[in-house]
Amino acid sequence: MNEPNETFDIVIVGAGTAGCLLANRLSADPTCRVLLLEAGGRDNYHWIHIPVGYLYCIGNPRTDWLYQTEPDPGLNGRQLRYPRGKVLGGCSSINGMIYMRGQARDYDHWAAVTGDPAWAWREVLPLFRRHEDHWRGADDLHGAGGEWRVERQRLRWDILDAFAAAARESGIPASEDFNRGDNEGVGYFEVNQRRGVRWNASKGFLRPAAGRANLVVRTGVLADRVIVEGGRATGLSVVDNGQRRTVLARREVVLAAGAVNTPALLQRSGIGAGAWLQAQGLPVVHDLPGVGENLQDHLQIRAVFAVEGVRTLNTLANSWHGKARIAAEYALTRSGPMSMAPSQLGCFTRSSPAQRWPNVEYHVQPLSLDAFGEPLHGFDAFTASVCNLNPTARGHVRIRGVQPDEAPAIQANYLSTPEDRQVAADSLRLTRRIAAMPALAPYRPREVKPGVQFQSDEELARLAGDIGTTIFHPVGTCRMGRADDPLAVVDPQLRVRGLAGLRVADASVMPTITSGNTNAPTLMIAERAAALMGAR
Repeated sequence: MNEPNETFDIVIVGAGTAGCLLANRLSADPTCRVLLLEAGGRDNYHWIHIPVGYLYCIGNPRTDWLYQTEPDPGLNGRQLRYPRGKVLGGCSSINGMIYMRGQARDYDHWAAVTGDPAWAWREVLPLFRRHEDHWRGADDLHGAGGEWRVERQRLRWDILDAFAAAARESGIPASEDFNRGDNEGVGYFEVNQRRGVRWNASKGFLRPAAGRANLVVRTGVLADRVIVEGGRATGLSVVDNGQRRTVLARREVVLAAGAVNTPALLQRSGIGAGAWLQAQGLPVVHDLPGVGENLQDHLQIRAVFAVEGVRTLNTLANSWHGKARIAAEYALTRSGPMSMAPSQLGCFTRSSPAQRWPNVEYHVQPLSLDAFGEPLHGFDAFTASVCNLNPTARGHVRIRGVQPDEAPAIQANYLSTPEDRQVAADSLRLTRRIAAMPALAPYRPREVKPGVQFQSDEELARLAGDIGTTIFHPVGTCRMGRADDPLAVVDPQLRVRGLAGLRVADASVMPTITSGNTNAPTLMIAERAAALMGAR
């Protein structure tokens, strides 16, 4: 920044999934001067773009905020790594690349709880289609020619095909498209890639706008606090290369820093639960009790099965010959294991007949390991990770201090309700039923985790706490809602309640988590926010 106090029309915090789209849409008006701020750096790290490179981006301070959850009673006291993208493109630069909208009922529920029919499925579908560039081309459900590329994966595995066949034998239908509003079924995930290379929000939305004189993108800038004067957000105090500066916004400040950093920024600004802020010795600028509350996430329970007579990544990648073959395949064809999303095969179904709709999602992988970042096992195996799509547990995000680079306390409260523990136990039993189907019998699957000796609901729920881990989908910490909702942080137009000139447009505004991966819904939220702000 060249001057202590620069003035823009709109200042956006966070150049992640939502921020990149917002910057593109809002700067399309040449009379609107837009500033996009990112705490991380440029997305020029080669491992961002090679799909398997998520292994080197998560846990890397170059690309990840390196957050952790608090010790969680539902996980038997464990803490979890909680990756959040700290780079242009945000989480779209380090995530699993899976394109998943969720279920139509998710959005119809948002419309009901906010009182705004504009959030219903039939209304948001055109927003998904607007930025989509789907490999099938345009139809009633998908778009073509947009900025967000969606392709089929460039590999298959015999063991995954066998799992899909076993799922069908257990009564789960095949699916060729998880994004039609009803995602029940089993099939390979579609991914945000272009010809075997990750497609992130920076490529999709920032690069096409790079030549616009009215768009300024700054990296390495930490947003310290929102400046509020007379009930209106007028700008931001930021830390740029160790220097505190002020940037001003004539029209609006838009927070798109995600479900962890957006509530943390608001709390540092004195916007949050007044009694809690006072207890921390912080000034109360605006009492808004819901800030940081309502945290929801998908907890995946990783069941591991050893197999025989079929190739998996465990043994393929555990030799120099195998690694050389993998590297050569990617170099020559941009396919094979280096083009893999973290999960390849998906399955949406009901954890028990009592469920009214598909309430669990499988991420099935031709590999196994003890934990993310650990070496692959030395035996062939597959992992069937299953998550509760509609958890009833609620957690929170709260700052520990006023420094903008200080990690907040993230209390997820996984498996803290009877309903969630029952779904966990039922899910593990369902996994066992699928693994016992004839299609997998030639490979003699043997349950390694959690182990067949555990059978009761209580045992399985406790073991789920031992082997469960986040699938990196935090949402809800600045939820939108009606005027009479005491914990609603934003209204259905995403404006922060009780303050002018301040809007939130990221996954934190979701009232309830979507039934699937959360990147695509976050883009849709940003698309709607841009339209609400008058974008062309």
